[in-house]
Amino acid sequence: RIDMVVQTADYVYVMEFKLDGSAEQALQQIEEKQYALPFAADARKIFRIGVNFSSETRNIDRWIVE
Repeated sequence: RIDMVVQTADYVYVMEFKLDGSAEQALQQIEEKQYALPFAADARKIFRIGVNFSSETRNIDRWIVE
């Protein structure tokens, strides 16, 4: 299931989070599981965002936006 979706009047943000993984893995999961597909017919711009958190620093390690 999708970790987070944020919808505004103009945009849809589909986000996947990883802990001690990689932002690339998160983005790959969005694509492989077609999390953005329910919004394909939507006129709003769709952003796919992969985020990796570090348990060591307890912060965002890296993020990628497509």
